[in-house]
Amino acid sequence: MIKLRPIEPGDIDFLYEIENDKDLWHLSSQQQGFSKKMLLEYINEADRDIYEAKQLRLAIENTGDKKLLGFIDLFDFDPKNKKAGVGIVIKKEERNKGNGAKVLKEIISYAFDILHLHQLYANIGENNQSSIALFEKMKFIRTGTKKDWIYKNGKFENVLFYQLIQK
Repeated sequence: MIKLRPIEPGDIDFLYEIENDKDLWHLSSQQQGFSKKMLLEYINEADRDIYEAKQLRLAIENTGDKKLLGFIDLFDFDPKNKKAGVGIVIKKEERNKGNGAKVLKEIISYAFDILHLHQLYANIGENNQSSIALFEKMKFIRTGTKKDWIYKNGKFENVLFYQLIQK
């Protein structure tokens, strides 16, 4: 079983690893790493309300052994237009075990039932087949392609735009 919980200072090592993994920087506009001091400051301010911060990052924890599996984010939170982006990162050794689907199910429920959003969206690199499969499994629909959207490994890559719209 898994649960979503606020980020804690004890998560610093994995957060440091994720935020300083150059292979993930293309997912945002990040161009440099973060020190542990900077990340601890972030953690200490992470309890700000999503309506104030416009984002929410939660830790994904295995309830059995309390092991940290990854993080999930709601970002670009727009309460006026009732939408937010969603991103997920799971430790490599914990992937393809059904954790992503469980976590997305929980964040979808939170977004629609608690925050009363109308839609969630995700930007997924066209070569990220595991994320594409995960989001499609969770009923996200591909609604567009952002051509040459990210520059990765010396070349441009398209990003696929997925939406889950509550009817």
